[in-house]
Amino acid sequence: MKLEGKVALVTGGARGLGRAYVLRLAKLGADVVVNDIDLQGARQYNEALGAPSVPAEVEAMGRRSLGIEADVTDQAAVDRMVQQVLDTFGRLDILVTNAGGNLRSHEDQMASTATEAHFRYIMDINLTGTILCCQAASRPMKAQRSGRIVTVASQIGLWSGRDGGGMPYKVAKAAVVHYTRVLAAELGPFGVNVNSIAPGLILSSRAIAEGRNEPAARQALEPQIPLRRLGWPEDCAKVVEFLVTDLSDYVTGQVLPVCGGYVAF
Repeated sequence: MKLEGKVALVTGGARGLGRAYVLRLAKLGADVVVNDIDLQGARQYNEALGAPSVPAEVEAMGRRSLGIEADVTDQAAVDRMVQQVLDTFGRLDILVTNAGGNLRSHEDQMASTATEAHFRYIMDINLTGTILCCQAASRPMKAQRSGRIVTVASQIGLWSGRDGGGMPYKVAKAAVVHYTRVLAAELGPFGVNVNSIAPGLILSSRAIAEGRNEPAARQALEPQIPLRRLGWPEDCAKVVEFLVTDLSDYVTGQVLPVCGGYVAF
């Protein structure tokens, strides 16, 4: 119960990786606010929940929870969300900016031809949303002179992939990594640790629905991973646990790939 008495906010927490982070933080004793643009998002990918919603799952674990539907690319909505957290719980100790993804991936992704509209959309949901949430959460954390922020990048933001494909998402996640470093430098004197995780090939509910767990996909992907397996959301949640507890008191401004060795430096 290392996080007992702490209040956490997880964006994009209604399914998949975000849900894994929510449940891990609640297991550690935190009260958890679940943000998503659709709090019933798990239904889209047939993800089985242990209660009618993720906030209800948290409450079933004996912790307090609050579900807030809000678009993280809307600054006014983000500011209202953080104020609602403060009004309800009186503090905010942990922020995990999970909202985002390579959505609308059927559109042109090439570096030389991706459309402006698609590039701006991907940058907004991944980078702009992250920045707006971090800025809003920074205010109470600076005032209380403590806090933990974990941004969510991706292994694809750490290397080129050796081709021009996926450019908007690669560039957006690379920007998340560097924003994390810059924010960590600013907030360190206030006692706020800011780090990032970069998930690799994870079997989230969306990835499974899109075929990543099929035998042919596994046979193609697993030999590229030194640990010879795809990851599960809980693999990432364990690293979030490290970054929001006293285990990482002297760690800030870092990005930790959670990829089974797929990204090697």
